Amino acid sequence: MPRCKYIVVVGCGRLGSILASHLSGQGHMVVVIDNNELTFNSLSGEFSGFQVTGDAAELSVLQQANAENADCLLAVTGEDNLNLMVAQVAQAIFKVKTVIARVREPAREEIYREFGIATISPIELSVVAFLQALQHRFQGRQS
Repeated sequence: MPRCKYIVVVGCGRLGSILASHLSGQGHMVVVIDNNELTFNSLSGEFSGFQVTGDAAELSVLQQANAENADCLLAVTGEDNLNLMVAQVAQAIFKVKTVIARVREPAREEIYREFGIATISPIELSVVAFLQALQHRFQGRQS
């Protein structure tokens, strides 16, 4: 992964907190945005970044997180529509070069692609992992 100097993580649920903690531990400057202040409790002890409480759908919250200075923005909330909107705003208004969004519903990935937004789909990744595990198991039995 290219070194990103400044990363904004939108969403501090299970995925967001692990990502933010890991990236911070690697020495990146990380800002986490979530509308529920209690979610910041799940950040690890190695997290040394900043926390912004608020709705990332509001421009003022993204401004508070200094999104205009971000090298990367990762939209990883549990809501596909919010992730799409934040990703679009990050690209169009804040000119963030690298924007990646989690998409929970695989059928929506095409919409993200139409807007030029890179996606990570946990369901698609799980399908690939299961199929690879099955293939490995079946190959092991044929030997």
